[in-house]
Amino acid sequence: MKVIVGLGNPGKQYQKTRHNIGFMAVDRVVNQLNGKFTLNQKLRSEIYETTLFDEKILFVKPITYMNLSGEAVKSIIEYYQVDINDILVIYDDLDLPLAKVRIRPGGSSGGHKGMQSIINHLHTDKIKRVRIGISSPLREDTIDFVLGKFSKEESKLIDKTLELTYDIIVDFIRNSFDVVMNTYN
Repeated sequence: MKVIVGLGNPGKQYQKTRHNIGFMAVDRVVNQLNGKFTLNQKLRSEIYETTLFDEKILFVKPITYMNLSGEAVKSIIEYYQVDINDILVIYDDLDLPLAKVRIRPGGSSGGHKGMQSIINHLHTDKIKRVRIGISSPLREDTIDFVLGKFSKEESKLIDKTLELTYDIIVDFIRNSFDVVMNTYN
């Protein structure tokens, strides 16, 4: 089983904000698969389960709010008994240029509180990840910036990157992680 986790904040007020790029990515892929997320209160997540290329796949959107994402991810791992190597986390990155994708097999959170929560709860930083650049604020407060929405021009660039997430996930399922990194980095 592979688990694809998109990070974000639940609630309409956070939809399509920069900080919700992880939710937007998994939503896009699940829509392409004609799937639908369902709420699982026990696992504190919205979940969509399917099979692709003879592999069981679980798409996850934690409903714990960003800073507590690790609680939901840990409960998913324990409940489904998933190996840490079969998890891929998708989230926003202020330090990357807008719409730039960076894929890594592990490392620090880089200050991202959702990723830090996952690292803390899983007691490892060896968590595969896809970071999507949201740029950084020029004059704006960081919190206001990440909770802000993309402009029309920014949305066009982000839309192309979100289209790419389907290919990234397919390659994650079918290939070694080195192939995924070499293809998309």
